[in-house]
Amino acid sequence: MTALPDRAQVVVIGAGIVGNAVVHHLARLGWRDVLLVDKGPLPDPGGSTGHASNFVFPVDHSREITLLTADSVRQYTELGTITTCGGIEVARTEERVRELHRRMSSARAWGIDAELITPAEVADEVPFLDPSVVLAGFWTPSVAVVDPLRARELMRERATADGALTVSALTEVLGIDTDGGRVRRVRTDRGDVDTEHVVVACGVWSPRIAALAGATIPLTPAVHQMIDVGPIDELAATGREIAFPIVRDMDPLMYERQSGPDLEIGSYAHRPILCDPDEIPSIAAAALSPTQLPFTPDDFDPQMEAALELFGGILDRPDAGIRHAINGLLSLTPDGHPLLGETPEVRGLWSAAAVWIKEGPGVGRLVAEWMTCGSPEIDPRAADVARFAPHERTRAHVRARAAEGFNKTYGIVHPREQWGSDRGARRSPFFPRQEALGAEFFEVAGWERPQWYRANEPLVAELGVEDRPHEWDARWWSPITSAEHLAMRRGVAMIDLSAFAQFTVRGPGALAYLQHLTVAQMDRPVGRVVYTPLLGPDGGFRSDLTVVRLGDQQFRVVTGGADGARDLHWFTRHLPGDGSVVFEDVTSAVCTLGLWGPRARDVLAAVTEEDVTDAAFPFGTARWITVGSTPVLALRLSYVGELGWELHAPTESGLRLWDTLVEAGSPHGLIPAGIGVYGTTARIEKGYRLMGHELDAEHGPVEAGLALPGLKTADFVGKAAYTKAREAEPEALLCTLRLDGSTRFPQGGEPVLTPDGARITDRRGRPSYVTSAGSAPSLGTYLLMAYLPPGHAVEGTGLLVEYLGERHPVTVARAGRTPLFDPDDTRMRG
Repeated sequence: MTALPDRAQVVVIGAGIVGNAVVHHLARLGWRDVLLVDKGPLPDPGGSTGHASNFVFPVDHSREITLLTADSVRQYTELGTITTCGGIEVARTEERVRELHRRMSSARAWGIDAELITPAEVADEVPFLDPSVVLAGFWTPSVAVVDPLRARELMRERATADGALTVSALTEVLGIDTDGGRVRRVRTDRGDVDTEHVVVACGVWSPRIAALAGATIPLTPAVHQMIDVGPIDELAATGREIAFPIVRDMDPLMYERQSGPDLEIGSYAHRPILCDPDEIPSIAAAALSPTQLPFTPDDFDPQMEAALELFGGILDRPDAGIRHAINGLLSLTPDGHPLLGETPEVRGLWSAAAVWIKEGPGVGRLVAEWMTCGSPEIDPRAADVARFAPHERTRAHVRARAAEGFNKTYGIVHPREQWGSDRGARRSPFFPRQEALGAEFFEVAGWERPQWYRANEPLVAELGVEDRPHEWDARWWSPITSAEHLAMRRGVAMIDLSAFAQFTVRGPGALAYLQHLTVAQMDRPVGRVVYTPLLGPDGGFRSDLTVVRLGDQQFRVVTGGADGARDLHWFTRHLPGDGSVVFEDVTSAVCTLGLWGPRARDVLAAVTEEDVTDAAFPFGTARWITVGSTPVLALRLSYVGELGWELHAPTESGLRLWDTLVEAGSPHGLIPAGIGVYGTTARIEKGYRLMGHELDAEHGPVEAGLALPGLKTADFVGKAAYTKAREAEPEALLCTLRLDGSTRFPQGGEPVLTPDGARITDRRGRPSYVTSAGSAPSLGTYLLMAYLPPGHAVEGTGLLVEYLGERHPVTVARAGRTPLFDPDDTRMRG
């Protein structure tokens, strides 16, 4: 047995495919003294890697997951541990056929070869399948089966050959010591190892290991049932492990694949069966392995009936029986995405958890790059372990969302679909009034935000707003949003913005601290409001937000609710160690109403004694005022392109603020409007960018049209890359596209194509796809946003957008930042 070192540069816990990929890529990036430990034996320590079905379907609606899968396929191929067999996702219903068309759009967007095929063509590829059960198939020739056990062995060998790796199997981690919020030591049953970096790659055990350091990795182990039926003569006759394409029988949430002489059947249709990491049996107590639990046949009976419908010809035979059956454990998270990156609670403790076999090597590279360079090549935003609010990291929330999400694994999930479980965790003080007005609540970071108000439904007919004729386009949408938008443009509306995350930064080092993190100049007069990007080391967007200077040594940072937890992590990780900066999360202490529209000043003037004229209270400034008897921090700015203010008040005074504005606004036609106006219709008319849509780690301010006129002398994170981008010709430009004469409405993520249907990519290979889409009621059209290479980013250029199997003409209406609506910004600056 290898001797355990007393010190390591990094300790990676878990010898599954992900842990081995991490050590492999750390070694390639120059790390030495890497220690890999696992409590199980090698080559198979008993985790999920050892029993997973090990196939790779490359198409996903998520670009991030698709990129990770493509990178993993490249690595498996380079290692020689992949067998390409092709794969077919079959549809039994018209709803699923529509979803297959949607998957075709995603395949084209991300550059994956795929096509829709007929039932007869499905049967040609898989001759023992009954084509009468099938309406259509989605054929992906690059679907493959991998050998993760051999792949991880080769990764260990290469890291060892580089002189970087020590491997210690049969080594149980007993504790992780921290000091000052940072990892200092890993304690094992074979001795202690001093280290400042730990990677938790333990799959279903990850929460238990992270808890040893006082951190959370919010996942739950869950059962995925699999059986092998055989022997089957037609499969045995091939003499191969897999000779036929893998079939995903999507409507009953199942898959079937050849496994030598057997047919393996897996299901995501049974009831959610969750367990705690502490309930997983030990290696000694497990009949097969700790992650292969005893099979519960009653849960699988309905799925077996569905399999017999499709493959009855080879399954319904007296000599074919169930030869292997398990309740295999996998990891589920609250939103279905992986958990990657440094944990928000403990510095130096990294998560590489909730990862599928198909993404494992790609995740290993991503995490290694993140640890080494500060930012990876693939944007990890949707997988960042720091993305969750505190309540979202609790056991109750994780289990509720995992139970709801399990049957969505092969489900048809709408881009706007809302979660139903564990709702109501965070409510603004306005909630009782909103509920009485029939608010339709959408959730972000646990906050219940009105998307529209049924009380405003009469405005739909009054303002002549049309409904959407197709159910998919109209799902999780209402024409009330467009009506609220038009009512705001003609009068005044107030919008609940309490989901904003808000931080106070104060102390003698506050200015220098913010200067180091922001692109914009922070040394501005007290009372100035500054919009600024935050960049990663490579110059891509980390965030974008607003900073208000409240005093010589005090600032307020306001950022989007969806990114509040990630931004909190970023800010706290960069705090100076000398105590010169005090950083406070004041989100729960503040509620916010946006008041906007041509009559906004009339309403505000009626309830405050302060002068709110343009001369006294100009655009881009902030002041403390009193609204009625409520102290309010008023910010004169607009994300909707109208005159108005953000009004930030103490939470306990929120309901009074609402009632005061409603009473004063009555003579001026004030309405409450939903976040659909703020975040979609009004935003897209003004061409405003949104983090996680237009703004991501793979694009910087120059391409997004957000480069500032000057470059401040102070150094800041990403400055070198940002300066270089300012001096070079951009490889892509963010554009606004107008949908021409279509009654269909793309939702986002669709490919943008040339007039002859060819994919569009820039010099870096990044595809052009719809980053945001929404109605523009004031312009009487529907708008899309997309990055285009300079040759296509020319106003008036005609292109196509592929949506649900059809190609729709679009025109480049604007290249760059100038808004289509009120291009001179006269409405909001008046």
